[in-house]
Amino acid sequence: MNEVAIGITGLAVVLLLFLTGIELAFAMSLVGFVGFSVIVSWKAGLNLLAKDFFDVLSSYGFTVIPLFVLMGQIAFNAGIAKRLYAAAYKFVGHIPGGLAMATVVGATAFKAICGSSPATAATFASVAVPEMDAYNYDKKLSTGIVATVGTLGVLIPPSVTLIVFGIITEQSIGKLFLAGLVPGLMVAMFFIVIIYVWCKINPALGPKGERSTWSERFKSLPEVLWILVIFLMVIGGMMQGFFTPTEAGSVGTFCVLVLSIAKRDLNFRGYIKSVAESLRTACMVLMLIAGSVILGHFLAVTKIPMIAADWVAALPFNRYIIMVIISLIYLIGGSFIDDLAFMVLATPIFYPVIVKLGFDPIWFGMIISLTVMVGVVIPPVAINVFVVKNITKVPFNIIYSGVYPFLLSLLFCAMLLFLFPSLCTFLPNALMR
Repeated sequence: MNEVAIGITGLAVVLLLFLTGIELAFAMSLVGFVGFSVIVSWKAGLNLLAKDFFDVLSSYGFTVIPLFVLMGQIAFNAGIAKRLYAAAYKFVGHIPGGLAMATVVGATAFKAICGSSPATAATFASVAVPEMDAYNYDKKLSTGIVATVGTLGVLIPPSVTLIVFGIITEQSIGKLFLAGLVPGLMVAMFFIVIIYVWCKINPALGPKGERSTWSERFKSLPEVLWILVIFLMVIGGMMQGFFTPTEAGSVGTFCVLVLSIAKRDLNFRGYIKSVAESLRTACMVLMLIAGSVILGHFLAVTKIPMIAADWVAALPFNRYIIMVIISLIYLIGGSFIDDLAFMVLATPIFYPVIVKLGFDPIWFGMIISLTVMVGVVIPPVAINVFVVKNITKVPFNIIYSGVYPFLLSLLFCAMLLFLFPSLCTFLPNALMR
């Protein structure tokens, strides 16, 4: 077998191993090591295995991942999301579907300090669904919006998905964060529009809540302002060059910790729980990156990425049609494999294609992020839906019936980015030259 045949066989084996239940990180590492050893030598393969794992796990730049995850977990365990939800409810709770809208607003604010989609879904499944139950909201609306709104963390910084994409493609994490702001806020706005229209058509889905006084509304604003200050400090610091992404993660985590302690919302047990959960998530992501690096070196010696880039670039199609095909591959792959894991697996293969076609890497990151957002709420591997089901005990078919209308927002946003790429590129181009 030549190198290309070995490479294709290796990719097929990776997918087969994953289907047997082996973690994708270990499957990629094993296939990458064996494949590289077969093509080069076993001694070179052992050296590659040791060097790649050491380089990833000892890299200072990768500490940005556990830091931003820790910031979100501290905010989660300190109950910050509950207060953000309560503040949002005071402003929009009296509108038909207002509690669902408050969930979107509260989750959008919470995403400014939490980069984990499942954590957001878990938080608002515990906080928002019982409140909507008290006002006789239809289960498909309450659970559907809670499962879907967690996806905002893929675009709104600090997003773990964007951090990993930036590391794999060697793009500026600060630029990716800025690029995700406008699309993320657009999706949140589309969510609110869908809730409003849906509840206008069928008022029984989301009955009106109580109207809060302006005094109550103003009293709730400090909770939002503190989060806004931390968010602007972290993103603004990176934008102005005061912080590296790692330093921004440290500053943000410290500020959230101090705020939580000062407000007496976090005890020592909550802090230890936050650290443990962050370590579990960060180790999973770092192992995925290490496995991807090893597999990437194996694919590099097979020349598959370069051959694929040349072949795709030579197809007699418009480059945007090729981009749609690539997005569908991400979407289908992410429906069977964890979306972050599939992104780590597929990006080293398709990124050279994107560069060859002349697309902006930052724009490509936004398009892929939108496909990841869809993937975390569609079967069979829909992690956010599993989280909401486990917490609320609502059947899958009801949750999915509530999720599908909100997918229109993600598809519409993707269409807008295809038609107007500057929606996601003008901020990083203007503020980070």
